[in-house]
Amino acid sequence: MAVGKDNTEVAAAVPMDKGGEILKPRTDKREYRRIVLKNSLQVLLISDPETDKCAASMNVSVGSFSDPEGLDGLAHFLEHMLFYASEKYPEEDSYSKYITEHGGSTNAYTSTEDTNYHFDINTDSFDEALDRFAQFFIKPLMSADATMREIKAVDSENQKNLLSDSWRMRQLQKHLSREDHPYHKFSTGNMDTLHVQPEAKGIDTRSELIKFYDKHYSANIMHLVVYGKESLDKTQCLVERMFQEIRNTNKSVPRFPGQPCNQDHLQVLVKAVPIKQGHKLTVSWPVTPSIHHYEEAPCMYLGHLIGHEAEGSLFHALKHLGWATSLYAGEADWTMEYSFFDVSVNLTDAGHEHMQDIIGLLFRHIKLLQQSGVSQWIFDELSAISEAEFHYQAKIDPISYVVDLSSNMTIYPTKHWLVASSLPSKFNPAIVQKIMNQLSPSNVRIFWKSNNFEGQTDKVEPWYTTAYSFENITELTIQEWVKSAPDVKLILPTPNIFIPTDFSLKDVKNKETFPVLLRKTSFSRLWYKPDTKFFKPKAYVNIDFNCPLAFTSPEAAVLSNTFVWLLVDYLNEYAYYAQTAGLDYGLSISDNGFELYLVGFNHKLRILLEAVMQKIAKFEVKPDRFSVVKETMTKAYQNYKFQQPYQQALSYCSLVLQDNTWPWTEELDALSHLEAEDLASYVPMLLSRTFVECYIAGNVEKNEAESMVKYIEDVLFSGSKPISRPLFPSQFLTSRVVELGKGMRYFYHQEGSNPSDENSALVHYIQVHQDEFAMNSKLHLFSLIAKQATFHQLRTVEQLGYITSLSRSLKAGVYGVQFIIQSSVKGPGHIDSRVESLLKDLESKIYKISDEEFKSNVTTLIDMKLEKHKNLSDESYFYWEQIQNGTFKFNRRDEEVAALRELKKEELIDFFDEYIKVDAPKKKSLSICVYGSQHVKELASDKDEVASHFTEIQDIVGFRKSQPLYGSLKGWNQLKL
Repeated sequence: MAVGKDNTEVAAAVPMDKGGEILKPRTDKREYRRIVLKNSLQVLLISDPETDKCAASMNVSVGSFSDPEGLDGLAHFLEHMLFYASEKYPEEDSYSKYITEHGGSTNAYTSTEDTNYHFDINTDSFDEALDRFAQFFIKPLMSADATMREIKAVDSENQKNLLSDSWRMRQLQKHLSREDHPYHKFSTGNMDTLHVQPEAKGIDTRSELIKFYDKHYSANIMHLVVYGKESLDKTQCLVERMFQEIRNTNKSVPRFPGQPCNQDHLQVLVKAVPIKQGHKLTVSWPVTPSIHHYEEAPCMYLGHLIGHEAEGSLFHALKHLGWATSLYAGEADWTMEYSFFDVSVNLTDAGHEHMQDIIGLLFRHIKLLQQSGVSQWIFDELSAISEAEFHYQAKIDPISYVVDLSSNMTIYPTKHWLVASSLPSKFNPAIVQKIMNQLSPSNVRIFWKSNNFEGQTDKVEPWYTTAYSFENITELTIQEWVKSAPDVKLILPTPNIFIPTDFSLKDVKNKETFPVLLRKTSFSRLWYKPDTKFFKPKAYVNIDFNCPLAFTSPEAAVLSNTFVWLLVDYLNEYAYYAQTAGLDYGLSISDNGFELYLVGFNHKLRILLEAVMQKIAKFEVKPDRFSVVKETMTKAYQNYKFQQPYQQALSYCSLVLQDNTWPWTEELDALSHLEAEDLASYVPMLLSRTFVECYIAGNVEKNEAESMVKYIEDVLFSGSKPISRPLFPSQFLTSRVVELGKGMRYFYHQEGSNPSDENSALVHYIQVHQDEFAMNSKLHLFSLIAKQATFHQLRTVEQLGYITSLSRSLKAGVYGVQFIIQSSVKGPGHIDSRVESLLKDLESKIYKISDEEFKSNVTTLIDMKLEKHKNLSDESYFYWEQIQNGTFKFNRRDEEVAALRELKKEELIDFFDEYIKVDAPKKKSLSICVYGSQHVKELASDKDEVASHFTEIQDIVGFRKSQPLYGSLKGWNQLKL
């Protein structure tokens, strides 16, 4: 797979251009305007009269590379502190409170050379939100009182990353670089760097924070994007009034010339011990940043060829040798000054034993590319695909869009702010060849991680304590590896048959508002929704194969999963061409069988659908591929124990509540005994009875949709010996959920599965009701009112942990709310008591809510529910969920809005009193407590405390089987055409 660079690692700004026309997609009806305020703040204004959300993003061209010596993480800490308060809006957390209470969200990130702040909100509250946002950069209040609390938040954020292999390996790559280059730094910060060490040196962190802000935050190195509903002229007046007070001290964008690596850091082999099971090889070269040649796209071209997965590719060879499960190639960390081109290969156990051969084949492949020269036709294909994807791109959420664009503004000339590096248009073989020549043995860095290196290393990276060893490796050695590597056929890809050429829109005669049941037989059901909103040459197809045998036992679940993994494995060489041409697909396990989706340009979609169906029909178990998939799945199961504690708690919660689910430990045990013959016997039985639920939407005519489903039926159900037969009426599967007892409090206590993880977690779940519009609206309104109060109290004030949230929960049509907190400072028993205390505070808040505040919250929620779908995928997810849940309530939003318009304040209070408050008579709560190593000693006493007052769940599956279940919402046979 070829991968591109994530814009969160953005570069320093290019010299400021004079503006001009902004190139935009042909199908984009929004208006754009670049302005420069008197204080030299560059602004991009966007007018979208159709939007339901407004958004803004400010990119400040200073990041962690500018952290002062001895204060690692200061730029990141400042990003946290600006959220607190300002001189104009001095109430703590009032910015976040305002955004949340008006249907919005807010966030920020710090990268090497940039800090980006952003929010979105309902349109009628945008003006005040924008003014509050502007105050970050005018007169923020970085109060002494908040300083230590937010240092704890930064420390908690770092704590959650300490056992993440991606964070650990990235820091190791940085550690093995020049100590005098900022790339070497630790960017996140923690308690030690922001408090303990500075205090020991007599340094006041808050004073340094203010100095840092005063030194670097200047309007002339900021870029603002504002996405509004109003006209460009109105938005311009708003922006000029609110942002012109940002001071301009005419700072230069900080520059960091020079390469992070000198000769000491090249031609090296680094062996590292990961947390999770598995082996991975990352081969990295410092190269000329392709941002200087983004229209020639040298790294995109090379990433496309080295990362290709079709027959004749490097990955295809490694896969068929049984050595690799995935390969990624492309530009990684980069700025204007430096860049790394990485090739990462996930290895099998056998591949781990053949590291030298894999490196040898990689360099042999690079040599093939050098000898073949740079091909015009390959570049033209990339250009054609990129052009189609750019001009027919789907709308995305305004908040994501403004973040992308404000980052782009620091790098590209005005004309290309929307395009960025996505449109290769200038064929220049010399530039591609130059980068290709830099992928040489003389400047390579090889990072090889494996649990097999446990006990064989002699060094430790200081920030994440990753164990590693370091050795030099010569060009001669690599040349020997090239010579001794196996003789496999490596060739360039063939022309891509999936590149779309027909972008015409179908003439839809019936403008269906909701999906219609177009066709129903004993074999299948077809829901059809033509595109009447987005007008793109794209389609969305979802097909759920309901197979009664799929999850009858842990063995069946594992066999079904292995079948799906192998299908994807077999399809890869062919389907990869489709995926690179803007036509994606996926196969996965569903609630009642397995599911296929296809999404993208509709022109060649039918070809891919037929290929997938033929693989299903002619499925056979290839023993060599079975072994590789079994090994990969085994490691995936083993790595469950390294999940974040809050993820473990959520898994336990699902296991308690959802029928026909099995503990991963049982599935792993079943997998360990599985042989190829077992799967070969199982798959015909799995497919022998099935019902096919289909949803087809987008630029597809009725007869095309019907033809696709008829084709699926012909493949599965036709002939004298069909692969499948219809389900018996009694076989239709349903997903059902445990109905907890009214007035009951249940607890499940469990030690965290990773003894090295200090973090504990709590999921406090309150089950409320089965799907019903009025109840849904009350629950959603409560969670809207309580969400910010929860975050403020438990995270901001009490500093229990970085991961703190309140959200609604929906499981197979059963609604509830769940509090999720992960903490390294307090155990789950204490956290649960704080949630109970919070509920008492919320009781007061709900009882005292004014008529005006109640009405404001209802209006906000109505706006949120009436928010239009942004694109075909967004719309299709929503409708497919209604089909999968069996409710078929396609008008859900309108009905819930109607219920909200009728809702009275007293009804919300009654709802809270009945279902949510601490002693509510109909309250049904479940607390899942996962204990990290810091708090495991509290587990026994917490358990004893619970046992004397509440219900302790000892055996999850036993408990589930002893409880009643909610009735299923799926009425399979009630629908008529």
